[in-house]
Amino acid sequence: MSHVVVSGANGFVGRVLCRALLEAGHRVTGLVRRGGGCFDGVTEWIDASTDYSGIAHKWPAGLNADCVVHLAARVHVMHDTAADSDAAFRATNVDGTLRLAAAARQHGVSRFVFVSSIKAVAEGDDGQALRENDTPRPEDAYGRSKRAAEDALVRLSGETGLEIVIVRPPLVYGPQVRANFLRLMDAIWRGVPMPLGGANARRSMVYVGNLADALVRCAVDPRAAGQCFHVADSDAPTVAELVRALGRHLGKPARLLPVPAAWLRVAGRLMGRSAQVDRLIGSLQVDTSHIRDVLGWQPPFSADEGLAATADWYRSIH
Repeated sequence: MSHVVVSGANGFVGRVLCRALLEAGHRVTGLVRRGGGCFDGVTEWIDASTDYSGIAHKWPAGLNADCVVHLAARVHVMHDTAADSDAAFRATNVDGTLRLAAAARQHGVSRFVFVSSIKAVAEGDDGQALRENDTPRPEDAYGRSKRAAEDALVRLSGETGLEIVIVRPPLVYGPQVRANFLRLMDAIWRGVPMPLGGANARRSMVYVGNLADALVRCAVDPRAAGQCFHVADSDAPTVAELVRALGRHLGKPARLLPVPAAWLRVAGRLMGRSAQVDRLIGSLQVDTSHIRDVLGWQPPFSADEGLAATADWYRSIH
């Protein structure tokens, strides 16, 4: 079995991935900024440096890993306070990623799995599900940094022979989820009326258990070397369907108002929030045929199972 290093091992996706790796019989070392929070059985490697500064010289003696799965990142935020947002994202998501990848290769690691984002390609699908070879058009600093990191890793692979695997998930949800998905469940739980009854565009998402399963395959399957994969659930619900399903699993019927999507876009323009509205009600479907064809991968959980597990967790803390 393989020895896999997981950066961000004590995070939302990291804990689920580490558990999946351990259950598959692999050894796991978690590269984290602070100790604690890793899944039982993970060996912690603590590095509190900024953007993996000097990581090559801090590689633990005796750590002979086969693969690094890089989850840690500066994540997308709605209200970024950095003076230069692009520079801040690039420092972590490009420069830090390259330092870790180069150090891994220097210390004998043969594969580097980079968890990118569908935002590295686009924010919407323009009527055609997004494929891996689509022309990239990222729209924010986060998406641009992820795309730049992908390109830099491909160049590093050509120079060093390090096997690069790129994985682009859309929105990830599941127990312990935060940010907008958690706020959506909060609103449903409180019975807040939402003007989303007419939001019929479909949005691909991925349950954290499905993403972890795909990442395990990408870490160990020889066929994944040099590939880029889009990973998502089999189903892409409309926003209205998503809210209704969450309400059903939460036991709190969603209060949806049938406001036409065109009206919401007008309201978004008037409030200076067109981008946020478009990302909420616009179509974003992801084509996952490539990972299915190359690795024979199928999501082990349905979207409804993932939403049920997420709602069960939410109810357990309320």
